[in-house]
Amino acid sequence: MEPAQPADRVPADPTPPDGQPPLPPAAGRPGAAADGGRVAKARSERSPKDMALSLLVLLVPIALLLAFYRGFLGGEQPTVVDAGPAYEQARAANAFPVTEPSGLGSGWRTVSASFRTVDDGVNLRVGYLTPEGRGAQLVQSNVPPERLLPAELTAAGQPQGPADLGGASWQRYTGRGNEQALVLLEPNRTVIVVGDARDNELRELAGALR
Repeated sequence: MEPAQPADRVPADPTPPDGQPPLPPAAGRPGAAADGGRVAKARSERSPKDMALSLLVLLVPIALLLAFYRGFLGGEQPTVVDAGPAYEQARAANAFPVTEPSGLGSGWRTVSASFRTVDDGVNLRVGYLTPEGRGAQLVQSNVPPERLLPAELTAAGQPQGPADLGGASWQRYTGRGNEQALVLLEPNRTVIVVGDARDNELRELAGALR
């Protein structure tokens, strides 16, 4: 005779009546699987409006950071340099007559300046950002023109005719890609104004040399 079980105790794995198969676990029952599928599908299906709102939430902080960077930290503004020391070094070297632009408008910004010893001579190089936002370089050198011009304008650089600038014998040259150049050949110095700036801006820079 088996001992009696307490009335409130339920067997962990109830045995079905004789002749009936055991019940499947709750997780494996068809009804439970269908309910889980509906929940997963509801979570995965998001309307275009919900996606647009989520994207907007991400873009707003980025836009605010960019505005702060540009407005308060000077983002995307060129770094302006003082070309004075480079001109002073060139004059002290006394390798060639040094000229400097005078009277350029406030829209011209000096972005680089250097005086360096190179093969066969010295180079004074000053880079500018023009009022139209294009690039121009002023090169003064005593390197022989047959070596300097191919180095600055590539071997394909060819004269395109004279450019009348204050009586000086400037020549127009082709340059790299979409660049063009103005070249002044003197006995002991070559001056090159080159860049992707428009012709009127290159002429303004060359004509300002004093």
